[in-house]
Amino acid sequence: MRKRLPAVLTVFLSMVFASTAHAADANCEEVRFGQVNWTGVSAKTETAAWMLGQLGYETEVITASVPIMFSSLASNQRDTFLGLWLPTQRSMIRKYMTEGKMDIVSKNLENAKYTVAVPRYVYEAGVTHFEDLKEHKDRFEGKIYGIEAGNDGNDIIQRMIDDNAYGLGDWELVASSEAAMLAEVQRRVPKQRWIAYLGWAPHPMNLNIPMEYLAGGEEYWGPDKGGATVYTLTRTGFAWQCPNIGQFLENYRFTVDEQSLMGQYIINEGMDYAEAGRQLIQENPQLIDRWFAEGGTYQTGPIKTADGERNARDVIVKALGL
Repeated sequence: MRKRLPAVLTVFLSMVFASTAHAADANCEEVRFGQVNWTGVSAKTETAAWMLGQLGYETEVITASVPIMFSSLASNQRDTFLGLWLPTQRSMIRKYMTEGKMDIVSKNLENAKYTVAVPRYVYEAGVTHFEDLKEHKDRFEGKIYGIEAGNDGNDIIQRMIDDNAYGLGDWELVASSEAAMLAEVQRRVPKQRWIAYLGWAPHPMNLNIPMEYLAGGEEYWGPDKGGATVYTLTRTGFAWQCPNIGQFLENYRFTVDEQSLMGQYIINEGMDYAEAGRQLIQENPQLIDRWFAEGGTYQTGPIKTADGERNARDVIVKALGL
């Protein structure tokens, strides 16, 4: 059974339980996912929730901001979150990690990218590095467009402004959402109007918009123009308490091309998140062997259904008609 809670309820729960949350005994019949409103993370999360639902687990998915997701894991309100981007979110989780309040279970995506981007015509006009922005402040209207408030990318942009890095001290961060930011970019591109915005890969924006990532800013975004790895987090001990789920989470990983394809299904073809995941699996059935491989860190032998009676791989194959 699937349950979904809105972000408003998430905030309410965070306030209600902030002072009373405690480590509970493992309840391996239910998996409580947290996600943020990003295409890639949502697609991975909803696909995982659908598969675990097919295996007989209760699943619950809530959507909220990155800070709430981290605090929810640390206070045992969520079991897992598939969207830890490093190095950019390092400062957001350092306290929780040093206090032992969450675990990193696996890398679910490597060779990602996360930094400020510009349309290709702007790049070809000479804006290839962060240090080039200040020379063209008027054309950019002194603005860098970001996504939702509280997002680590927004925080990094604001920190660059506060530090007057690359002469950006008098610039403005425009916070909105992934959809609103990309809509603004796509309004400007046909008219070749200039814009700087938060970009990342994998994401269909890299195919739908001729764009380039800015060089520089390594002290803020990391090396290689914001090169990043995405990790799966759990509340402390969850993967050991529920090793059947823990082994699935350790195995559950994507390539850049696989995650990009899900994004195309969602943004270009109008599929919902879980539908896009099912389509990806049907076109790439070898994913089932990868995700439900036998043995690993948390258990020996095959991943099973929630009741332990059936092989999980066989159940998913049947559910997808493969």
